[in-house]
Amino acid sequence: MTADNKPLGATDLKRLHREWRRKTDLRLAMILDGVQKPFNVGGLFRSAAAYRAETMWLVPPSPPPTERSVAKSALGCERLLEWHMADDGVAAVAEAKELGFVTVAVELTGAASPLFDIDLGPAVCLVLGHEERGVKAATLNAVDHVGYLPQLGKVGSLNVAQAGTLALYEAARQIWTG
Repeated sequence: MTADNKPLGATDLKRLHREWRRKTDLRLAMILDGVQKPFNVGGLFRSAAAYRAETMWLVPPSPPPTERSVAKSALGCERLLEWHMADDGVAAVAEAKELGFVTVAVELTGAASPLFDIDLGPAVCLVLGHEERGVKAATLNAVDHVGYLPQLGKVGSLNVAQAGTLALYEAARQIWTG
């Protein structure tokens, strides 16, 4: 292993992340429209914090991070962003729009575009739905765009936490490659 391929120590890792934060002018938020499994909600809190999301709305039956099983997988990341319980997805979308976010549901529909073809812009709120039933129809009708993550294999969909993490990355990638 060459010196350049040596794993980064804590100080170098902090320096690397600080460099990316400085060059990333991006506002992120998420709406979990009925994501029900605690480990998925916790995982999405962790990914949202990793990408510096500001806010997350939880639509029932999404459990809050105060539930032990959510907190266990969030690993404390729920403290790094605001979160709110919303009455429904439509109300959460309206709140996100009031805060200046473009709302994009990540969902497999006939009218969806590949996520990389949607200009997510500098302020995007990603909407993710229930693990099996997806984003509720009323919420889909309220968002600005519907996008999907193209896949090449024989599996038709990803776990919601994985899909959410990829969507967060795509929003950042668009800013980075501008």
